[in-house]
Amino acid sequence: MDTLTTGMKWAASGGGIAAATMVSLDRGRRLTGWGLVLFAVSAVAWMGGAVLTRDFALGTQNAVLLVIDLYGAYRYLIRKASNG
Repeated sequence: MDTLTTGMKWAASGGGIAAATMVSLDRGRRLTGWGLVLFAVSAVAWMGGAVLTRDFALGTQNAVLLVIDLYGAYRYLIRKASNG
């Protein structure tokens, strides 16, 4: 179980780093939206690691971040941009 937990945490960490890079580049709505999708995947991995280690603070934080990331992905990838 320790190997699984470690793998999940490293995958979550790498995904978060890649997502932050994508969002920070500010190369348009599409890349930012996909960065937010990657943030959401990272949050799910962190939540899995939190469950396995019984780290409820980390799990709660990432549950909230998951909702924020999904809303952001919706805004950037699905909802049409407003002109004002």
